Amino acid sequence: MLPFRQVLLPIDYSEPCLAVVPYAQDILHRFDAELTLVHAYGPLAAAVVSGNQEELINPDFPAQVREAEKERLHLFSEHMFRGRHVEVVAELGEPGCVIQKVAQEQEADLIMLATHGHGPVRRFLLGSVTAKVLHDATTVVWTGIGSALTEHVPGMPYRSILCALADTNEAEAVLRGAARLAETYDARLSLLHVIQTPAAARVDLSPYKKALIDAAYNHLRDLKQELDIAAPLTVIDAPVAEGVRSEALRRKADLVVTGRGRCQSAITSLWSHLYSIVRESPCPVVSI
Repeated sequence: MLPFRQVLLPIDYSEPCLAVVPYAQDILHRFDAELTLVHAYGPLAAAVVSGNQEELINPDFPAQVREAEKERLHLFSEHMFRGRHVEVVAELGEPGCVIQKVAQEQEADLIMLATHGHGPVRRFLLGSVTAKVLHDATTVVWTGIGSALTEHVPGMPYRSILCALADTNEAEAVLRGAARLAETYDARLSLLHVIQTPAAARVDLSPYKKALIDAAYNHLRDLKQELDIAAPLTVIDAPVAEGVRSEALRRKADLVVTGRGRCQSAITSLWSHLYSIVRESPCPVVSI
């Protein structure tokens, strides 16, 4: 996973997209990484590029549209990433599919994008492109809610990193990644595990909750000692996304690192709550 060598930054020219740029610039500088910009465009782009309907039936027209979109990307990269060599890719197609395809072709080890939420159900949904990337991509994904990115000054360099761990086999890889990021940024690292026990009106679950909390704490304590990682560990009983958000605020986190579920057919606690973690987080989230 680390160090990042190939970063893929999807571009749609929106405000949330522009808000990701300072974070990408920082990553490129910290890891001396290469950057690829990708833009997925739809059939409507052809109509915008062409002022003449007859050109739409020209067999060379699709290539002309692609070149026009690539030129737009070049101008964007010259403005936002001045002095840096940047690969640009423009493809006709659904954005999530295009991003996944280019990520594989470029052997990207980090995808960075903002999520767009629209309409009255924005609070309950991620943007469809982000959801697809989180579900399908096998590489590390950096993402944040568009409104949070555009309305706040970027928290860089990262000074406080919260690692939200599930008590699963992926915990070691996630913890190693978070520790490496904290080392790179000389940031404080904090560890969190959230247990979400069912609410019960007539049954006292206190002993059960304590047993779960103690077991999870002991397991993750042993793991961090095995990896020689000195970081405070907190285990709480709360709704997962709410617990991660509250701890991120308490720790004044600039970044949350969590797992994405390598075996995505087996739904783990964090994987099943990943969308809500991203949606509710007060800062960007890196999912491994």
